[in-house]
Amino acid sequence: MNDLIDTDAGYFDSAACDLHAFTAIIEQSADPSTVPHAHVIQHNVPIYDMSQLRPSLEDRTKRRSIMAEWARSLRSGAGALVLRNAYADTAAIDEATAIFDKIIAAEKRASGGGGDHFAAAGSNDRIWNSLQKLCEEAPEVFLRYFANTSVAAACEAWLGPNYQMTAQINLVHPGGTAQQAHRDYHLGFQTAEVSAEYPAHVHDLSPALTLQGAVAHCDMPVESGPTKLLPFSQLYRAGYAAWRRDDFREVFEKRCIQLPLAKGDALFFNPALFHAAGANTSTDIHRMANLLQVSSAFGRAMETVDRDKMCRLLYPHALTAHQESAVAASDLKAAIAACAEGYSFPTNLDRDPPKGGLAPETQQMLFVRALAEGLSLREFEAALDVMRIKRLP
Repeated sequence: MNDLIDTDAGYFDSAACDLHAFTAIIEQSADPSTVPHAHVIQHNVPIYDMSQLRPSLEDRTKRRSIMAEWARSLRSGAGALVLRNAYADTAAIDEATAIFDKIIAAEKRASGGGGDHFAAAGSNDRIWNSLQKLCEEAPEVFLRYFANTSVAAACEAWLGPNYQMTAQINLVHPGGTAQQAHRDYHLGFQTAEVSAEYPAHVHDLSPALTLQGAVAHCDMPVESGPTKLLPFSQLYRAGYAAWRRDDFREVFEKRCIQLPLAKGDALFFNPALFHAAGANTSTDIHRMANLLQVSSAFGRAMETVDRDKMCRLLYPHALTAHQESAVAASDLKAAIAACAEGYSFPTNLDRDPPKGGLAPETQQMLFVRALAEGLSLREFEAALDVMRIKRLP
């Protein structure tokens, strides 16, 4: 990755992001010699025909060679790749689609449907945790759906073994509007202010913790709005600070590409790649994709800690210290950080959706807010109860 925009303090400042440096990076062209297994390269993105390549995944040496190539493409190449015919038989996709349609209808009747991270409310239908819901509704379909060596190899290529799968359905109807350009989870789901608090090396590491993917549940010509991608944009180190800027988004809209997908194809991309779901300008295509968000096995703490209990025990003492100014504000903040959960995820996005922002309120945020509002211990505990219930599976 390039070393531009790295400040002396080791942080990325949105105001200092260099659009010219960004443009120079995305003007690269793919080198065919780096993707020898690709069937073709389209708009700098390598396309792999899994109907031909799938047997090679059964051979350990060949599998590793292919996965190493995919990892290079995701890290230092275009940042994306497409697996054509990732599903040799799309019957399981059709069965899953029928189940997802029923779930969407039931959830809309119950609550009006789920929120979204980067699209206007009502422009699409969303199923949070489609992974678990498919397994609960039809475990035999789940088995056939995820019994897929192509998908597994792509996940392992970027994350190594022992990864954790999660998934969300995104259904964009004719006339559905596009998302805004963005980067993805982890740092992409933080506000600009929170993202700026993380040092530069964390910006470098964040993309290695997750892999973004999408399984096409129907044919997706360009007019249906397949994902807009900006090849090589993951190489811009300050991208988590830059993607919210209007000038960077303007360049994205001018330079982004879209790749048509067929049912059973899979797209995978680096979460730091600038991307956005496209507008569905068709008149009759209801574009459904199962968005795979796959996590590294290493993103977990060693010990289980009952932070809810700790917060209840600490709060009255923190409230007294706050009200009497007995502890400096910065020291009190440090004590809260040692006690309360500071991250919004994982959560149950059906009950705890990202409405009004990219991520729900954290336990730390609730603790600080409770102190500022002078909530009693009883009121604080009630708020913790609501938060705990929202986060249950």
